[in-house]
Amino acid sequence: MLEIKAKLKIPRSAYQLDVKGQLKLPFESRQKSRLRTKLVSGEDVALLLPRGEILRGGDLVTASDGRVIEVLAEPEKLLHIESASLTRIAYHLGNRHVPVQVGEDFLRIAADHVLEEMVKKLGARVREVEAPFEPEAGAYAGGHHEHDEMGHGGKIHDHGHDHDHDHDHKH
Repeated sequence: MLEIKAKLKIPRSAYQLDVKGQLKLPFESRQKSRLRTKLVSGEDVALLLPRGEILRGGDLVTASDGRVIEVLAEPEKLLHIESASLTRIAYHLGNRHVPVQVGEDFLRIAADHVLEEMVKKLGARVREVEAPFEPEAGAYAGGHHEHDEMGHGGKIHDHGHDHDHDHDHKH
C-alpha cells in the first residue's frame, strides 16, 4: 500500500513539480494524521502524517514511492452566512468551538440545523452551498504569531490547547 508521510513545506510555485496523483478528501479527513483512503485513481493509500498536520486543498504530499500527490478539498455541504454583524456571529460560533471558514464578507460552517437556527436568530442570512471547506487553522496552529498580531478576540479558533501560556485570556 502506498504511504504518505510528509507534506511539502515549499510554496507550490517555487519549483516545477511533476504531480503524479490526487488525493480528494473532505475537511474532517484532512485533519486526521492516520487514515486509510484512496487516491482519485482508486489506488489504496495510507496517511501517516505527523500529529496535528492539517491538509489543505492545493497542498502537495510525498508518497513512499517518490511520487508527489496533490491534495484536493472535496466539496461538502456548508452553510454560507452573511450578516451586517459577522463579528457577533463569529463570536458565538467560536464559543462553540465550531470550525469556521472566514471570507471577506461571509462565514462558512459545516451544515448543522441547530447552528443554522442560532445564526438566523442573530440576524444572519443563511444559504446552503456545496463547496470545499477550508476553515481557519486556529490562532495556535503553527505558532503564536497570528495570536500576537491579531489579538485573542478577533480570531475564531480551536481551543484544543491548554491555557498554560504567559498571557491573559478572557473567555
